[in-house]
Amino acid sequence: MARVAIVTGGTRGIGEAISLALKDAGMIVAANYAGNEERAKAFTDRTGIKAYKWDVGDFAACQDGCQRVAEELGEVDVLVNNAGITRDGTMLKMSHDDWDEVMRVNLGGCFNMAKAVFPGMRSRKWGRIVNIGSINGQAGQYGQVNYAAAKSGIHGFTKALAQEGARAGVTVNAIAPGYIDTDMVAAVPADVLEKIVAKIPVGRLGKAEEIARGVAFLCAEDAGFVTGSTLSINGGQHMY
Repeated sequence: MARVAIVTGGTRGIGEAISLALKDAGMIVAANYAGNEERAKAFTDRTGIKAYKWDVGDFAACQDGCQRVAEELGEVDVLVNNAGITRDGTMLKMSHDDWDEVMRVNLGGCFNMAKAVFPGMRSRKWGRIVNIGSINGQAGQYGQVNYAAAKSGIHGFTKALAQEGARAGVTVNAIAPGYIDTDMVAAVPADVLEKIVAKIPVGRLGKAEEIARGVAFLCAEDAGFVTGSTLSINGGQHMY
């Protein structure tokens, strides 16, 4: 029987590439999204992947959303926590709301979604959770204390939850993308983006499909000995 996967933020950018990669790997995929219904419908029409709307920062909505997926597609075996937002600004200019919202969605979403599906994975003795962190959670970034803190928290969350799932056949890993050619990066001013690319040893932005291949590997049936790890896919920009 095909594995059922949920990809949060799964209808655009890196999330869309992940949804397609898991579908190509033979999984039944549910792509979560938070806002643009027209774009989500276009995604479903184009890919055949069903889209489900809920806010990953809302605990009750995650419980309800995951239950709906389980009822319609089957018990959830794979979770990719990809959904994320930015509210950039220096500490002097950042509002408390900007801090709270990024933490609520980016880090809180990982807890909310894992809380909804982790017990079932443990009881069935198989599961894959992949959390999408960031190079900026590893190295920091000017003007992103909220985003960097949330993504760094994801890396710690991954290592801790991996220890809880290991004996039950549930692996928990993270991927830390560098700068990827998505709408979010495209919004960066051209002169700033040029400076960013100049610091990437391979000399280019990454592709969403390159992140998706890493996710597909970590979600595979034969990836059971990989857990608690962070796979950095950043073109050599940050090595440690």
